[in-house]
Amino acid sequence: MTGPQGKGSAASIERMCALAGVSRASFYRDWASTAPGREETELRDVIQRAVLACRHYGYRRITAELRRQGWAVNHKRVLRIMREDNLLCLRRSAFRPATTDSDHTWRIWPNLARKVVPMAVNRLWVADITYVRLAEEFVYLAVILDAFSRKVIGWALEDHLRASLAIAALEMALAGRDVRRGELIHHSDRGVQYACGDYIDRLEQAGIQPSMSRAGCPYDNAMAESFMKTLKAEEVDAAQYRDLADARSAIASFIDHVYNRQRLHSALDYRPPEEFELTHRLVVGRPSDHEPTTTTVP
Repeated sequence: MTGPQGKGSAASIERMCALAGVSRASFYRDWASTAPGREETELRDVIQRAVLACRHYGYRRITAELRRQGWAVNHKRVLRIMREDNLLCLRRSAFRPATTDSDHTWRIWPNLARKVVPMAVNRLWVADITYVRLAEEFVYLAVILDAFSRKVIGWALEDHLRASLAIAALEMALAGRDVRRGELIHHSDRGVQYACGDYIDRLEQAGIQPSMSRAGCPYDNAMAESFMKTLKAEEVDAAQYRDLADARSAIASFIDHVYNRQRLHSALDYRPPEEFELTHRLVVGRPSDHEPTTTTVP
């Protein structure tokens, strides 16, 4: 905390003290005993409002949100207040039905994404499938993310695990993005939905190079797995969907309005994916054919 400023300049404070018949020292002693408490109360109110608006944010994302609102506060103070006010989010585990069937005879493509760091959009896409629990059954969600911005660019939700589920998500991604032939890698697990002929044929038609995770190594597709974890914690686990249509509507709203446009991502310097992409376009513009769009890590 700093001393009273602005309208409370030294001259005006001295005049007010004279009018009130108190010394300046008494005024500052009283200010020091009450103003920090008022500021703490106001900060607690702002934190509570932020937690209600973003109920699955932890203390680090709440800190980033407060800083975006103009508060000069560090994460340790936010953590202390959230702990004292019982505002720390809790996550629960759930039963996980299998969604990956890698016991097939289709070709397993080499992992091209393992050491690639995309420097622009549409250089590396990651795909995955997860389950969503309804009242009496499971349905399945296929998603595709752009690895540069973490933005969900394609998704589909159906009551089956056929290849058409993954293809529908791919078609949505292709319809919404400007893909240049030979510049994009599509990475997934070894599931039959991604390895089958129909899916690989569609990738090749679009000039996209397939890439698949190594056997028994889920970390190879960690970005897609991270999105699924976020989706479950912040939308699915707290919902009770009536049917497939209800789940599709709610998940569409979460992806389009919350995840892509509002949720702060630590990997993006606490910015939402759409804001991150917009900032990149404004700063760098469309990369030329001679500018690097990916790099590799040693």
